[in-house]
Amino acid sequence: MRDLATVITREQAIADFMECYVPMITKDEQRYNCHPDLPMRRETWNNYTDALCKDGQISDWQYENWSQPDYCDGDNS
Repeated sequence: MRDLATVITREQAIADFMECYVPMITKDEQRYNCHPDLPMRRETWNNYTDALCKDGQISDWQYENWSQPDYCDGDNS
């Protein structure tokens, strides 16, 4: 496990996810008329946090312990 000097917070990660990824998800949901597509939302979040971890922006612990944001459970659709 790595120790990182600085990491982003869960709140920062969620804000970035909502700004950068949710518009694309919403567009796909509208295109395929599947509101909400929870598996796609969850997979996108998991891929996003995986990339953050591999890039050293979050720690292994954060990656392994962060829960899905409410958006991925259908809230804030």
